[in-house]
Amino acid sequence: MFNRRTIHWPQTIDFMSARTRLWVVGVAAAPLLFGAVATAGPASPPDGGLAGCAALSGTHQLAVGDYQKISAQFASSRWPDLRFSGVAYADFAAMLLIKPGYGGETVWFYERLADACALHGHPLPDWP
Repeated sequence: MFNRRTIHWPQTIDFMSARTRLWVVGVAAAPLLFGAVATAGPASPPDGGLAGCAALSGTHQLAVGDYQKISAQFASSRWPDLRFSGVAYADFAAMLLIKPGYGGETVWFYERLADACALHGHPLPDWP
């Protein structure tokens, strides 16, 4: 009587030979192995614009020389929105440190740069 019910139970892996089991495990593991090998290649060089966004996200005060270095980082960016808005903001901020003036445009330059940095995954803090 008990054998009649076991017919409908799912079969275990014991019904396969050892060679078949190893083949099934190998076929299942092959995509994982090829995926690990494919991602082990050399990484792309970091983008200068993202490095500039990271440099501006700090809370410390920057000097004129720092803004010139950040401007050079933005100039080497491969994305035109980061390159254009980053260079414009860094040059304008450096100019304001040398020759203080109105500076109302700084907020506009900073917001445009913050939008570009956020678009590429490196959000800047709110305008101080």
